[in-house]
Amino acid sequence: MTAHKPGDPTTLNRLYGRSQGRPLRKGQQDLVEQLLPQIAVPDDGPVTAERLFGNPMPLHFEIGFGGGEHLAYRADLLPDHGFIGCEPFLNGVVGALTHVREMGLTNVRIHHGDALEVLRRVPDGALSFVYLLHPDPWPKARHAKRRMMNDGPLALIATKLRPGGEFRFGTDHPVYLRHALMVMRRHRASFDWLAEGPASFQNRHGGWCETRYEAKARAQGHEVWYFRFRRL
Repeated sequence: MTAHKPGDPTTLNRLYGRSQGRPLRKGQQDLVEQLLPQIAVPDDGPVTAERLFGNPMPLHFEIGFGGGEHLAYRADLLPDHGFIGCEPFLNGVVGALTHVREMGLTNVRIHHGDALEVLRRVPDGALSFVYLLHPDPWPKARHAKRRMMNDGPLALIATKLRPGGEFRFGTDHPVYLRHALMVMRRHRASFDWLAEGPASFQNRHGGWCETRYEAKARAQGHEVWYFRFRRL
């Protein structure tokens, strides 16, 4: 893992973002009070498939799952895999909980809070997939250190992915795109970009569903880019 000095702007020590939007309705509050404690990631200790699901299985980790559409889609598609989703925005957590309840998903665990705190507790080489889809771009230069796509988080992701594991990244923001690709170039000793031409990153790949953020971006006329990186 690349070493970083305290205060290094490329090192992200915590996830930035708002924690709640609209007030919750009673049914939504019930989900938070009743379902979330049943499927929440433990607050401390190792984060392993055996501890979360009772059996060894491939583990997937989604950073900032938004409304939970992608998390639920993948969990439904791969019922014998375990999925960990982290989201600081309470309304997004409610969205994921709704999907879990309505789809009867038993292979999802949720953390309401900072993804990096949970990721650090995952054993090295334990993850098969890591997803970072439409993260907050923090477009102003002075906020660049808040972006998830920075050297510190990327080094951590590389450590937690098994060799051959996959990191998927998507964005519709051109500033974030340029920044992300610059960072990934610095980590090319850890990741192989799975691309054979523009079509590889201009079209959504199989098993990768459209999220509400992607649909909103397209409705606004934005181009969307999709990236797959294999852990070397």
